[in-house]
Amino acid sequence: MPFSNAIIKITNLRLRTFIGFNPEEREKKQDVVINAEIHYPVNRGCLTDQVDAALDYKGITKQIIAHVEDGQFLLLEKLVSDVLNICAEPDVVTHAQVRIDKPHALRFADSVSLTLHYDKC
Repeated sequence: MPFSNAIIKITNLRLRTFIGFNPEEREKKQDVVINAEIHYPVNRGCLTDQVDAALDYKGITKQIIAHVEDGQFLLLEKLVSDVLNICAEPDVVTHAQVRIDKPHALRFADSVSLTLHYDKC
C-alpha cells in the first residue's frame, strides 16, 4: 500500500483571550474559535501502532491553549500567525492551515474569521 499524508483536524477549539485594540477589548477576554488542519506523512511506524512515530496532536493543542489563553493580541492576523507557527513547528509537518473565528466581532455577523496556511517548500 502506498503511503500518503495523514490529515489531523482540530475542530472548534474554544478559548478565551485578549484580542483587539479598542479599549473595551483590552479589558476583558473574548471568545475565539480555532480550527486547524495539519498534514504529515504516514509512515510504517504509525500503521503498526507505534506511538512515537505519530504526530503529537495533543501536545500541539496544549501549546495552542497556553499561548492563546496567556497572550494578548491586537490583531487577529497575529493570533492566527502564532497558532499556525505552533502547528507547523514539527519537522514532519508538510502543510498546516489555521482559521480563527472571533464571534460577535461585528454587529450583524456571527463572527469574523481569518485563515492562514503554511506549505513546506
